[in-house]
Amino acid sequence: MDMTFSPEDLAFREEVREFLAENLPDRLREGARRTPGVFVEPDIGMEWHRILNERGWVAPHWPKEDGGTGWTPTQKFIFEKECALAGAPAISILGLRLVGPVICEFGTPEQKERFLPRILSGEDYWCQGYSEPGSGSDLASLKTSARLEGDEYVINGSKIWTTHAHHANWIFALVRTNPDVKKQAGITFLLVPMDQEGVEVTPIHSMSGDHEVNAVFFTDARTSVDNRIGEEGAGWGIAKFLLENERGGSCFAPRLIQSIDTLEELARKQPSGVNGAMAHDERFCARLARARLSAEALEITELRILAELAKGKPPGPQTSLVKMLATNIGQEVDTLRLDLLGPDGLQLPLERPLYGNEAPEPVGSEFAQTAMGRYLNNRASTIFGGSDEVQKNIIAKTVLGL
Repeated sequence: MDMTFSPEDLAFREEVREFLAENLPDRLREGARRTPGVFVEPDIGMEWHRILNERGWVAPHWPKEDGGTGWTPTQKFIFEKECALAGAPAISILGLRLVGPVICEFGTPEQKERFLPRILSGEDYWCQGYSEPGSGSDLASLKTSARLEGDEYVINGSKIWTTHAHHANWIFALVRTNPDVKKQAGITFLLVPMDQEGVEVTPIHSMSGDHEVNAVFFTDARTSVDNRIGEEGAGWGIAKFLLENERGGSCFAPRLIQSIDTLEELARKQPSGVNGAMAHDERFCARLARARLSAEALEITELRILAELAKGKPPGPQTSLVKMLATNIGQEVDTLRLDLLGPDGLQLPLERPLYGNEAPEPVGSEFAQTAMGRYLNNRASTIFGGSDEVQKNIIAKTVLGL
């Protein structure tokens, strides 16, 4: 495989770099840098979302006819890498990379016309109703029910670990519409307005003190039959399509490599407590080098997948491999950050946000202030979006034939 960029790709990279230099405000870089959570807050993420939308660059994973960029897989990679290197916020994937591509693929023309422009503009903010108490990794065992009454579905049940439900005005949810068939066959994909009686959002605070996820309770909540994606009972196939986008809809390696670059820079300044800076600690540097090699190997894997996508092949099970590798490398980077910063990395301020005029003063540095929060929040990365065990089962079954 030819790993060099074409002249056209190099020209595109320069275009992206110029755009970022001119349009990415320092306050957004600071907000992204000083956010310990998995997702940036909407005040940061949505501002960047709207800047990208004004340029027509907010939905590179959508078909061009639905408002996407028409970029090649290589251009998408270049864009994500340059955004990572520039310190741009990672915008919310829930509308743009999860439900958006589902509507593009399975939605009716009326649904596309209604929902897609509002996702692009940021007028609608989405959350995902998949996991339930007792139905996380075994998603097909979900129990939230929906019965059709006239031209509306009436929904009862609950969802959990629902990211940014407290900000969202819509939720896309898997519900059980037929309990008498094979469990995968009785699931339907619905779009449900959050601002109604019968929908209650209860916060869940993580160990770091962040409020990113929630429990959502439905008590005779309603949504129009026009908000059903696909046919009744077709939700499982749509869910698998969405999960492939969640697990493999973006490139993870660029942000990992950017984080490792930052650690190497900090190591040249951070005292080891023994003999000079941490950059002279052989064991720490060996661990950092292993993390870099792993991240660079992941980048090559992602580029190989992009080459296959460019040939028109579907994402397939390799998305599980990428997701599993990326989250484990990310957790190792979090551990290295704590080891590098020493006692300063143990601070865990509960104030939020950690950017802006009212942010608490850090002990040592802003990197130390967010280190423990990042570590605690990212412990969940090997669980959400499909746990490591689920990914290994997928790889064993679909790749190894076990």
